[in-house]
Amino acid sequence: MKSKKKEGIEVPKIIIYGVKIIEFFSKDLVTKVGAKIFTTPIKHKAPKREHEMDRIARKETVFIPKINKSIVVYHYGDSTKKVLLVHGWSGRGTQLVKFAEELISKGYSTISFDAPAHGKSGSSTTLMPEFIASILELENKYGPFEYAIGHSLGGMSLLNSVKQGLKIKKLVTIGSADKIQDILNDFVQKLKLKPDIAIKMKNHFEVKFGEPMENYAAHVAAQKVDIPTLIIHDENDYEVPIFCAENIYKHLPNGEFYKTKKLGHRKILGDKDVIQKTMSFINS
Repeated sequence: MKSKKKEGIEVPKIIIYGVKIIEFFSKDLVTKVGAKIFTTPIKHKAPKREHEMDRIARKETVFIPKINKSIVVYHYGDSTKKVLLVHGWSGRGTQLVKFAEELISKGYSTISFDAPAHGKSGSSTTLMPEFIASILELENKYGPFEYAIGHSLGGMSLLNSVKQGLKIKKLVTIGSADKIQDILNDFVQKLKLKPDIAIKMKNHFEVKFGEPMENYAAHVAAQKVDIPTLIIHDENDYEVPIFCAENIYKHLPNGEFYKTKKLGHRKILGDKDVIQKTMSFINS
């Protein structure tokens, strides 16, 4: 029986062998190669449950000037009460379909998008600042949004977006990670590289973006998020450990914590109790 702790992204062995050979000859080169892999999401085929939303939703390509990239946006429902939905790494704009369907049944409409390098959107690489730039541009174009719901990196991006000025009444994050260094450490461990490569990768990104990566840590952003915020996380999430949620919650001025069991990192997005808890929170 396969261990539950293998849940999550498994790196193909050929990539692991390749980067370990590069590491043997040059740590600087393997840092650059690792950064390229780290910023390249895997495009998964959408499951059947998302097909109806993909078919019905009005799709539009929107240019994001700050990052000089275009994204595909999904308009689902017709209500003027809009809720923004943000998927996580290697996700899609239709991934939170069960939340979208429930919101529409309660008189809302949803706007979601394929982040750069995800789904139907172009380019091959991206990072959280591009998620944030997309969110803030969509607010300018389609806002105001009543609420926002984000999964994994989408949750981190929304916390940072509120910190940067996104105006919403309430926020829900699901399975959100926290510290950037922890994410890099986990990534380097998956590649079976030496731990110091994670530090070198962080330095690489900080030189590229001209600021400390930990500025984007979810718990740092949470300190500036005054609106009511619901943090949802599963205690059996082996991709993003629950201590991430606990630390985010600890730093929120107006937070609520809802813990689930045996749902992992993605099954949680279709759980009826999670969806009802979310609806109760935003409607309370």
